[in-house]
Amino acid sequence: MDSNRLQDLQQALQHRSLWDFALAFYAQPGVEQACLTLQDAADVDVCELLLHGWLYCHGLQARREALADISRERAHWQGQFTEPLRHLRRELKRQAAEDEAIDALRKTIKTAELQAERVNLQRWQQWAQAPEHASQRLEEVVASQQDGSIWLQNRLFLADVDSASLHDSRVRDDIAAALECLASRLDHCKSPR
Repeated sequence: MDSNRLQDLQQALQHRSLWDFALAFYAQPGVEQACLTLQDAADVDVCELLLHGWLYCHGLQARREALADISRERAHWQGQFTEPLRHLRRELKRQAAEDEAIDALRKTIKTAELQAERVNLQRWQQWAQAPEHASQRLEEVVASQQDGSIWLQNRLFLADVDSASLHDSRVRDDIAAALECLASRLDHCKSPR
């Protein structure tokens, strides 16, 4: 990646952070459900998914080899903070419908969960923006690259959706539909290169 592309990204980031992108992208029709499907059925880290989408909208992608350390670091954060909060929030859902105090507690936990995700996205953004060795972390997305859902699937390191590990055809279909939905939304946000 040349220094001009990194400078373009830096300028674009001044106008739209990864968090801002995440909020706008997540609000698009079908995106929330697609993200939750991938999170629950394919164990996808939605924050990492959003990083890939954000970069894609700027004509960039993270190099696989550069992601190993940061992915482990961010997965540790998710496992230590975000996931326990999500688990608590989900556990309280039924009780919250019947008890105002538990509902208030659940809302507080949801706020904390969102804050944990925001911190995680900020760390991803710092990684992407760091000027040191940017060309070793990021590269341009080839405009004629394959179908967007396949590109996204490859970015998320998901095995082939038809893999034997996904025995349930309904789950495979749900994952494929989620990837298609996200890819179609990402295609609408791509900036001209």
